[in-house]
Amino acid sequence: MKQTWFITGVNSGFGRHMTEQLLARGDRVAGTVRDLDSMTDLKARHGAALWLAKLDLTDTPAIRRVVDQAFGELGRIDVVVSNAGYGLFGAAEEMTDEQITHQIDTNLIGSIQTVRAALSHLRTQGGGRIIQLSSMGGQATFPAGSLYHAGKWGIEGFIDALGQEVAGFDIGCTLVEPGAARTNFRYQSAQLSPKLDAYDASPARMAHRMIEERTSIPIGDAAKMAEIMIASADQHPAPKRIALGSDAYNVMHKQLSNRLAALEAQKELAFSTDFGPGM
Repeated sequence: MKQTWFITGVNSGFGRHMTEQLLARGDRVAGTVRDLDSMTDLKARHGAALWLAKLDLTDTPAIRRVVDQAFGELGRIDVVVSNAGYGLFGAAEEMTDEQITHQIDTNLIGSIQTVRAALSHLRTQGGGRIIQLSSMGGQATFPAGSLYHAGKWGIEGFIDALGQEVAGFDIGCTLVEPGAARTNFRYQSAQLSPKLDAYDASPARMAHRMIEERTSIPIGDAAKMAEIMIASADQHPAPKRIALGSDAYNVMHKQLSNRLAALEAQKELAFSTDFGPGM
């Protein structure tokens, strides 16, 4: 059965792959971009099946206006994909206040407001699906990624809790946690902090070198990942999380195992702070 999807950031990366695959199979896509000219080719090929709107996720009133417009013009939207975002890398002390604000406004607040804007429509129509793009960086951390992780860990907590709030409305929520994929995320859209000499010997500097020198080739196939994301919309119940990429699995498994082991070691300490029986 044909479905209608709302996807932020459809001009590149996972958003572009998903949009191309969905249109090819006959679905409709309502997509948002910051530059409408970047979608001229797909619009020419698919016409009315591709609904487009200009949107900057740092503009909260515009998010609600565009989401309302998409539901109003297209009627039922089956799946909302909060995809748009970018990476900011460098030591926390090196980043400018403006960089920090823009990163959180885009990756965290923009994602939250996109989902919030869709909820009343999904409830009214009797259900739907929310797919939130996170990252292996939503469960694991790396030096130079402090602000990127802040956004991804934040959106994971939001979606986890939201899923419990809206399950009774037949709205399913899924977090997607890809590893490194061959998109423009790392070598085109990623932003770097200014440099402080004090961090030249810090592990944080490796991110600058990797991105500036393009020394690492991502292992993940973005088209395969997009296919799995699309297929997840037909799974019932909605999967809470989807890990994509061997790097994502390995890194998250190691760090989650270490965190669980550290928690287990503190069990006696944690229980010792309770009031005693009858107190």
